[in-house]
Amino acid sequence: MSNLVTYTCEDGIATIQMDDGKANVLSPNMLDQLDAAFDKAETDGAVVILTGRDGGVFSGGFDLSVMMSGPEAAIALTCKGSRFANRILAHPFPVIAATAGHAIAMGAFTLLACDYRIGPEGGTKTGLNETQIGMTMHHWGIEMARAFIPKHYLNRSLVNGEIFTPSDAKDAGYYDKLVTAEMVMETARTTAKMMSMLNMRAFKGTKRKSRKDLFEKLEWAIDEDSRMSVLE
Repeated sequence: MSNLVTYTCEDGIATIQMDDGKANVLSPNMLDQLDAAFDKAETDGAVVILTGRDGGVFSGGFDLSVMMSGPEAAIALTCKGSRFANRILAHPFPVIAATAGHAIAMGAFTLLACDYRIGPEGGTKTGLNETQIGMTMHHWGIEMARAFIPKHYLNRSLVNGEIFTPSDAKDAGYYDKLVTAEMVMETARTTAKMMSMLNMRAFKGTKRKSRKDLFEKLEWAIDEDSRMSVLE
Protein backbone atom coordinates (compact mmCIF):
# COMPACT_ATOMS: atom_id res chain seq x y z
CA MET A 1 0.00 0.00 0.00
CA SER A 2 1.50 3.31 -1.07
CA ASN A 3 1.91 6.08 1.47
CA LEU A 4 -0.55 8.80 0.47
CA VAL A 5 -0.86 10.58 3.82
CA THR A 6 1.81 11.79 6.21
CA TYR A 7 1.24 12.64 9.84
CA THR A 8 3.42 14.82 12.03
CA CYS A 9 2.61 16.22 15.46
CA GLU A 10 4.49 18.95 17.29
CA ASP A 11 3.44 21.13 20.24
CA GLY A 12 -0.11 19.82 20.15
CA ILE A 13 -0.59 20.56 16.44
CA ALA A 14 -0.96 17.65 14.02
CA THR A 15 -0.33 18.22 10.31
CA ILE A 16 -2.07 15.72 8.05
CA GLN A 17 -0.84 16.04 4.49
CA MET A 18 -2.35 14.36 1.44
CA ASP A 19 0.01 13.67 -1.45
CA ASP A 20 -0.60 11.17 -4.21
CA GLY A 21 1.71 13.08 -6.54
CA LYS A 22 -1.20 14.26 -8.65
CA ALA A 23 -4.67 15.53 -7.73
CA ASN A 24 -4.98 13.96 -4.24
CA VAL A 25 -8.02 11.99 -5.33
CA LEU A 26 -10.09 10.47 -2.58
CA SER A 27 -9.69 6.76 -3.24
CA PRO A 28 -10.53 4.03 -0.72
CA ASN A 29 -6.81 3.85 0.10
CA MET A 30 -6.52 7.62 0.63
CA LEU A 31 -9.61 7.67 2.85
CA ASP A 32 -8.34 4.73 4.93
CA GLN A 33 -5.04 6.52 5.49
CA LEU A 34 -6.81 9.77 6.37
CA ASP A 35 -8.95 7.91 8.91
CA ALA A 36 -5.81 6.42 10.47
CA ALA A 37 -4.20 9.87 10.66
CA PHE A 38 -7.26 11.31 12.37
CA ASP A 39 -7.15 8.38 14.81
CA LYS A 40 -3.60 9.47 15.73
CA ALA A 41 -4.61 13.11 16.06
CA GLU A 42 -7.48 12.19 18.38
CA THR A 43 -5.17 10.03 20.50
CA ASP A 44 -2.65 12.89 20.63
CA GLY A 45 -5.37 15.39 21.55
CA ALA A 46 -4.07 17.63 18.80
CA VAL A 47 -5.47 20.48 16.75
CA VAL A 48 -5.34 19.35 13.12
CA ILE A 49 -4.07 21.12 10.01
CA LEU A 50 -5.33 19.24 6.95
CA THR A 51 -3.45 20.10 3.76
CA GLY A 52 -2.17 18.90 0.40
CA ARG A 53 1.43 18.84 -0.75
CA ASP A 54 3.27 22.15 -0.89
CA GLY A 55 2.00 24.14 -3.85
CA GLY A 56 -0.23 21.29 -4.99
CA VAL A 57 -3.91 20.45 -5.25
CA PHE A 58 -5.84 20.13 -1.99
CA SER A 59 -8.09 17.46 -3.50
CA GLY A 60 -9.71 16.92 -6.86
CA GLY A 61 -12.49 14.82 -5.37
CA PHE A 62 -13.29 11.15 -5.66
CA ASP A 63 -11.08 8.80 -7.65
CA LEU A 64 -12.87 8.68 -11.02
CA SER A 65 -11.34 5.31 -11.89
CA VAL A 66 -13.28 3.86 -8.96
CA MET A 67 -16.39 5.93 -9.67
CA MET A 68 -16.46 4.69 -13.28
CA SER A 69 -15.78 1.05 -12.44
CA GLY A 70 -19.41 0.28 -11.64
CA PRO A 71 -22.40 1.44 -9.57
CA GLU A 72 -21.58 -0.67 -6.52
CA ALA A 73 -18.03 0.65 -6.24
CA ALA A 74 -19.15 4.22 -6.91
CA ILE A 75 -21.83 4.16 -4.23
CA ALA A 76 -19.49 2.52 -1.71
CA LEU A 77 -16.82 5.19 -2.29
CA THR A 78 -19.37 8.01 -2.14
CA CYS A 79 -20.64 6.80 1.24
CA LYS A 80 -17.11 6.23 2.52
CA GLY A 81 -16.18 9.81 1.64
CA SER A 82 -19.32 11.14 3.29
CA ARG A 83 -18.53 9.26 6.49
CA PHE A 84 -15.00 10.67 6.51
CA ALA A 85 -16.29 14.23 6.16
CA ASN A 86 -18.78 13.52 8.96
CA ARG A 87 -15.82 12.48 11.08
CA ILE A 88 -14.16 15.85 10.47
CA LEU A 89 -17.42 17.60 11.37
CA ALA A 90 -17.54 15.69 14.67
CA HIS A 91 -13.79 15.70 15.45
CA PRO A 92 -13.35 16.69 19.13
CA PHE A 93 -10.48 19.08 18.36
CA PRO A 94 -10.32 21.93 15.83
CA VAL A 95 -9.60 21.01 12.21
CA ILE A 96 -8.05 23.71 10.02
CA ALA A 97 -7.86 23.34 6.26
CA ALA A 98 -4.80 24.87 4.59
CA THR A 99 -5.13 24.77 0.82
CA ALA A 100 -2.45 25.71 -1.66
CA GLY A 101 -4.35 24.41 -4.68
CA HIS A 102 -7.70 23.43 -6.14
CA ALA A 103 -10.52 21.88 -4.11
CA ILE A 104 -13.11 20.28 -6.36
CA ALA A 105 -16.21 18.15 -5.76
CA MET A 106 -15.59 15.94 -2.68
CA GLY A 107 -12.40 17.93 -2.16
CA ALA A 108 -14.55 21.04 -1.72
CA PHE A 109 -16.91 19.18 0.63
CA THR A 110 -13.89 18.09 2.70
CA LEU A 111 -12.91 21.74 2.87
CA LEU A 112 -16.40 22.71 4.06
CA ALA A 113 -16.29 20.09 6.82
CA CYS A 114 -13.28 21.74 8.48
CA ASP A 115 -13.69 24.24 11.31
CA TYR A 116 -11.55 26.96 9.74
CA ARG A 117 -10.40 27.19 6.12
CA ILE A 118 -7.42 29.11 4.75
CA GLY A 119 -6.59 29.43 1.08
CA PRO A 120 -4.43 31.43 -1.33
CA GLU A 121 -5.54 34.74 -2.80
CA GLY A 122 -5.12 33.63 -6.39
CA GLY A 123 -4.56 30.80 -8.82
CA THR A 124 -7.00 28.19 -7.50
CA LYS A 125 -10.41 26.82 -8.36
CA THR A 126 -12.96 25.68 -5.80
CA GLY A 127 -16.43 24.26 -6.20
CA LEU A 128 -18.82 21.41 -6.84
CA ASN A 129 -18.64 20.24 -10.44
CA GLU A 130 -20.93 17.21 -10.20
CA THR A 131 -23.56 18.52 -12.63
CA GLN A 132 -20.78 19.48 -15.06
CA ILE A 133 -19.62 15.87 -15.28
CA GLY A 134 -23.08 14.29 -15.44
CA MET A 135 -23.65 13.29 -11.83
CA THR A 136 -26.81 14.05 -9.91
CA MET A 137 -25.76 15.33 -6.50
CA HIS A 138 -26.17 12.71 -3.78
CA HIS A 139 -28.36 13.35 -0.72
CA TRP A 140 -25.39 13.87 1.59
CA GLY A 141 -23.89 16.49 -0.72
CA ILE A 142 -27.17 18.38 -0.90
CA GLU A 143 -27.49 18.50 2.89
CA MET A 144 -23.85 19.60 3.30
CA ALA A 145 -24.27 22.35 0.74
CA ARG A 146 -27.45 23.57 2.42
CA ALA A 147 -25.67 23.69 5.77
CA PHE A 148 -22.50 25.54 4.75
CA ILE A 149 -23.08 27.49 1.53
CA PRO A 150 -24.95 30.81 1.82
CA LYS A 151 -28.42 30.70 0.29
CA HIS A 152 -27.65 33.22 -2.44
CA TYR A 153 -24.76 31.02 -3.63
CA LEU A 154 -26.47 27.66 -3.17
CA ASN A 155 -28.05 27.36 -6.62
CA ARG A 156 -24.85 28.54 -8.31
CA SER A 157 -22.80 25.97 -6.40
CA LEU A 158 -25.12 22.98 -6.15
CA VAL A 159 -27.21 23.10 -9.34
CA ASN A 160 -25.15 25.19 -11.75
CA GLY A 161 -21.87 23.52 -10.77
CA GLU A 162 -20.06 26.86 -10.78
CA ILE A 163 -16.33 26.77 -10.05
CA PHE A 164 -15.10 29.82 -8.15
CA THR A 165 -11.98 31.95 -8.00
CA PRO A 166 -10.57 32.38 -4.48
CA SER A 167 -12.37 35.65 -3.68
CA ASP A 168 -15.69 34.31 -4.95
CA ALA A 169 -15.08 31.01 -3.14
CA LYS A 170 -14.66 32.94 0.10
CA ASP A 171 -17.95 34.76 -0.49
CA ALA A 172 -19.58 31.41 -1.28
CA GLY A 173 -18.56 30.02 2.11
CA TYR A 174 -15.67 27.75 1.15
CA TYR A 175 -12.97 29.82 2.87
CA ASP A 176 -12.72 31.85 6.05
CA LYS A 177 -9.46 33.59 5.16
CA LEU A 178 -7.34 34.22 2.07
CA VAL A 179 -3.63 35.04 2.24
CA THR A 180 -0.70 34.93 -0.16
CA ALA A 181 0.20 31.42 -1.24
CA GLU A 182 3.49 31.65 0.66
CA MET A 183 1.63 32.45 3.89
CA VAL A 184 -0.99 29.69 3.83
CA MET A 185 0.82 27.22 6.08
CA GLU A 186 2.24 29.86 8.40
CA THR A 187 -1.23 31.34 8.83
CA ALA A 188 -2.63 27.86 9.47
CA ARG A 189 -0.04 27.20 12.18
CA THR A 190 -0.75 30.56 13.83
CA THR A 191 -4.48 29.82 13.71
CA ALA A 192 -3.91 26.34 15.14
CA LYS A 193 -1.93 27.79 18.06
CA MET A 194 -4.73 30.25 18.78
CA MET A 195 -7.40 27.54 18.58
CA SER A 196 -5.36 25.26 20.84
CA MET A 197 -6.06 27.77 23.62
CA LEU A 198 -9.78 26.93 23.54
CA ASN A 199 -11.27 24.81 26.29
CA MET A 200 -11.52 21.56 24.36
CA ARG A 201 -14.27 20.09 26.53
CA ALA A 202 -16.40 23.14 25.76
CA PHE A 203 -15.33 23.11 22.10
CA LYS A 204 -16.32 19.47 21.66
CA GLY A 205 -19.61 19.90 23.51
CA THR A 206 -20.65 23.01 21.63
CA LYS A 207 -19.61 21.58 18.28
CA ARG A 208 -21.65 18.44 18.77
CA LYS A 209 -24.66 20.19 20.29
CA SER A 210 -24.84 22.88 17.61
CA ARG A 211 -24.61 20.25 14.85
CA LYS A 212 -26.99 17.68 16.32
CA ASP A 213 -29.71 18.27 13.74
CA LEU A 214 -27.17 18.37 10.93
CA PHE A 215 -25.63 15.05 11.97
CA GLU A 216 -29.08 13.46 11.95
CA LYS A 217 -29.73 14.77 8.42
CA LEU A 218 -26.33 13.60 7.20
CA GLU A 219 -26.76 10.11 8.65
CA TRP A 220 -30.17 9.89 6.99
CA ALA A 221 -28.58 11.06 3.73
CA ILE A 222 -25.83 8.42 3.82
CA ASP A 223 -28.43 5.74 4.46
CA GLU A 224 -30.44 6.96 1.46
CA ASP A 225 -27.34 7.15 -0.70
CA SER A 226 -26.31 3.62 0.24
CA ARG A 227 -29.66 2.36 -1.10
CA MET A 228 -29.14 3.80 -4.57
CA SER A 229 -28.71 1.34 -7.40
CA VAL A 230 -26.83 3.85 -9.54
CA LEU A 231 -25.31 7.33 -9.33
CA GLU A 232 -27.22 9.16 -12.07
